[in-house]
This record gives sequence, C-alpha cells and structure tokens, in this order.
Amino acid sequence: MDCPSEERMIRMKLEELNGIHSLQFDIPGRKLEVYHTDSGDKIYNALDSLQLDTQFVSSEVTKPASISDDQHQESRVLWQVLIINFFFFALEIITGFIAGSIGLVADSLDMLADSMVYGLALFAVGSQISRKKKVAGISGYFQLTLSILGFAEVVRRFLGHGENPDFLMMIVISLMALAGNASCLYLLQKSRSQEAHMKASMIFTSNDVIVNLGVIAAGGLVYLTASKVPDLIIGTIVFILVATGAYRILQLSK
Repeated sequence: MDCPSEERMIRMKLEELNGIHSLQFDIPGRKLEVYHTDSGDKIYNALDSLQLDTQFVSSEVTKPASISDDQHQESRVLWQVLIINFFFFALEIITGFIAGSIGLVADSLDMLADSMVYGLALFAVGSQISRKKKVAGISGYFQLTLSILGFAEVVRRFLGHGENPDFLMMIVISLMALAGNASCLYLLQKSRSQEAHMKASMIFTSNDVIVNLGVIAAGGLVYLTASKVPDLIIGTIVFILVATGAYRILQLSK
C-alpha cells in the first residue's frame, strides 16, 4: 500500500463484499484494519487475489470504527489538493513541451494521476461498484496511453532526435511545483485529520516532492553535462511509476 492506486484497488475490491463497516489504512506500516460482520475468510481471499503479499495478522471482537464528524472539512481539503495538482499538471505539461523536457512532462502525468485519484474518490462516493470500475477503467487506460506516448518520445530522443531541454525552465517550473506540493502538505497537515485516506494523501504528496527534487536535479545535470540524458532518465523513471499504477487500476476494473 505505497501508492495511490494500491489503496484504491483495495477499497474497490472490498466494496464488492457485504458486511464491511470501515477500512483503516496504515500506509507506512503496510497494514489494513477491516471492521466487518461477515466472514473474515472472504475478506482475506479478496485481498489475496490482488497479489499484494497479503498476510493475516490477527482478529478480535470490537465495535465498528466511528465515522468522523468533519467529513465536509476533509472533502474540502481534498478538493483543494485536487485543484492544486491539476493546475500544476497543466502548467508542467505545457512548459514541458516548450522546454523540450521529458522530465517535466512525466512529472505532469504524475500530478495528473494524483488528481485522478482524488477526483475519482470524490466523484464516486455513493456510486455503484460497476460505475466505479467503469470510471477507474477509463482513467487507467488514459494514464497508460499517456505513459506509452511518453516512452515513445524517450526512445525517439535517445536515438538522437530533439535538442537539449531548457534546464533553467526545468528548474524554475519544478520549484513552482515543489511549492505547490508543499502547499498541499500544509493543507493536509492543517486539517489534523486522523483518517487513513488523509494520511495516505500526505504520503502521496510527499512522494511527489521527491519527484520534483529529481527533476530539479536532472535540470542541474543537464546544465553541467550539456546532455539531455539526465532529463530522459528521470522522465523514464516517472513514466514507469505512472504506467505501473495504471496497469493495477485496469486489472481491478475488469
């Protein structure tokens, strides 16, 4: 459970079962608490089918997890984070093409993937499972298509096509995206929510910060080496992350 797609996979898979009251995710510890009244074996088998190395820890009788009274506040914060992510997706993909930077374009797709996670989570509240799977499938195909196009462009540039990217624009835009992700972290931490999905959002945003730093470093290396290779390497790494998440979403949406 170390990426947005894995948590969403688990939620959608378990929503197919009856008797589940709530799910409590511990992303750093890779643990999941399921509050349920139905058979535990069905839950374990459903999780095991996702091939995420599921292991049963313990089971005990307890009261169902209480529902938070500030869900509207959490929803508002998630909308703010979604808007920030989508804004920087648009900014990075436009400037990425202008600067000729694969790293910026790849980072923009990572921001888009996060936007889809937050957007679909909000959009699909109360929806039927079939509708959620259909929407998830569309987003998965979209992300996968963009990743494939990105890989094709990486190969084209490795073969000698295209000029060196504008390292200064890479660094400046990535610094702006870094500030955007820092704002998201501030909003998420300010909410002081103990809900698992809010904690997961902070982890996802922290991962985005690492990607931003990677693009900044690649921009510096482009300047020092006068080569486009550092930009292509960071772009390839991010494309792989986006494509992996898209594949997992598609597997679940079937």
